[in-house]
Amino acid sequence: MSAILSVKSLTKEFGTLKAVNDCSFDVEEGSITALIGPNGSGKTTVFNLVTGYIGRQSGAVTFDGVDVSKEHAGNLYRRGLTRTFQQSRVFGDLTVQENLVVAKGGSWKTIFAPRVSKDDQLRADELLEEFKLSHVADLYASELSWGQRKLLEFASVLMSKPKLVLLDEPTAGVNPILIETMADHIRNYNKLGVTFLIVEHDMSFVMRVCDPVIVLDRGKPIAQGTPDVVQSDPRVLDAYLGD
Repeated sequence: MSAILSVKSLTKEFGTLKAVNDCSFDVEEGSITALIGPNGSGKTTVFNLVTGYIGRQSGAVTFDGVDVSKEHAGNLYRRGLTRTFQQSRVFGDLTVQENLVVAKGGSWKTIFAPRVSKDDQLRADELLEEFKLSHVADLYASELSWGQRKLLEFASVLMSKPKLVLLDEPTAGVNPILIETMADHIRNYNKLGVTFLIVEHDMSFVMRVCDPVIVLDRGKPIAQGTPDVVQSDPRVLDAYLGD
């Protein structure tokens, strides 16, 4: 396999705090890669740098063979790189179905267009069925449970048929049944060719779903490999359990 995402020497400082410190790693095409580490290790900051939500001090990001270091989030979305957030970001004053249409169109004007394209409607209907959200399609997103909002956000980033999806703590606050539902969706879409990079604190989920695993500590990778290898690495144990 070849790398669909390459992160080279990324650095990001917030005042005197170096949140990401000369960070480099690759995500292989077709993989379900986990990015783990103790609290404050820089995982979400790396996501924000990769997806263009914040600027970097130095370093470069290559996606699908193209240097996208200066691309903003909207352009990356159109290139096929999408993401979710720790706190589910859906439009509460739009219906579930409208959230999907906005995600595909990338613009508010889609909602006010005279008609939604047949392809977009079919894609939205497929995802609503797959994620078992058809029965709430006409509800406002604000009326959904936390778990349903997480599912809706996940479905929304799939509307554009992306090549790479970054999931930021997809199981946070989700009940065990929905966690398994999330795992099934990730595996199924991975079989269809979607690559995943996942930040997750649920180590049981990581060990069941992800391979390889990249471990960050103090803003840079300290270990990478299969789940079995990583969980027995003394550097990883020290990062999680040390002072």
